[in-house]
Amino acid sequence: MNMPLPGLPGPIVNALTVDVEDYFQVQALSERFPRPAWDEVPRRVEANVDRLLEMFASASVSATFFTLGWLAERHPAMVRRIASAGHELASHGYDHQRADRLSPAQLREDVRRSKRLIEDIGGCAVAGYRAPTFSIGPGNQWSYDILESEGYRYSSSLYPIRHDLYGAPDAPRFPFRPGRGDLWEMPLATRRLFGRNYPCAGGGYFRLLPYLLSRSNLRSVNLGERQPCIFYCHPWEIDAGQPRQHGLKLRSRIRHYTNIAAMPGRLERLLRDFAWGRLDQTFAPLAVPAAADRAALFAAG
Repeated sequence: MNMPLPGLPGPIVNALTVDVEDYFQVQALSERFPRPAWDEVPRRVEANVDRLLEMFASASVSATFFTLGWLAERHPAMVRRIASAGHELASHGYDHQRADRLSPAQLREDVRRSKRLIEDIGGCAVAGYRAPTFSIGPGNQWSYDILESEGYRYSSSLYPIRHDLYGAPDAPRFPFRPGRGDLWEMPLATRRLFGRNYPCAGGGYFRLLPYLLSRSNLRSVNLGERQPCIFYCHPWEIDAGQPRQHGLKLRSRIRHYTNIAAMPGRLERLLRDFAWGRLDQTFAPLAVPAAADRAALFAAG
């Protein structure tokens, strides 16, 4: 049975993370932009990442950038700017393939390739991985063994909520060791109410829900449970000028486009309202000896 780790001492610093992918690489638009055609689509990611870097610098905030290897290959100067600004470089896989749709051999190749690319370009070690679309769950717990054997020290691939595309609502809500090794899983932030987990980690929920509700949920985790939150956003979410795709399913259209124009202002407000840091530094106090908590990811698994 998993025992939650104690709250961290001192002021709560939350982890700010960015999933570095372009607008045409997201799950909601995957049918419109097949991978073989990606090189034919004009990319907007570099300008949007530069805008985020300026925003973070103005707020004196550091973050973790989970970067696709596919983009790192094509935008090496962008990757170097992220690292030179003091942010953490981490892996988002090579080309945004869901981890739960890859065989063990395919996942190993994917995470090895992306890690080596980002390290070679950025000139620094890559410790962290985030599965595209939070696609590590009950059916592919073996992924953690592969990540650790490939040199990763942590994953931030679990969102303990119910969702049609992802989610593991029965998983622990706070950092834990999912296997027998030293690798940590760092779940996305949720608020626990009435026996259920509610999302408060950013992404589409941050744009769809009122800002004051998002702020209240994050504060509840910080003050009520004395735990840091892991928040995420995408470069394309601050890009209201991206080419609009017509004829999308209603759900995809809502998820991708709602409140994009308001996102920069919301994000700047969020940076002022909370303390933020890189994921590896925020959770550094959890780097305790391996004899500590090693609970299984799912009690029933």
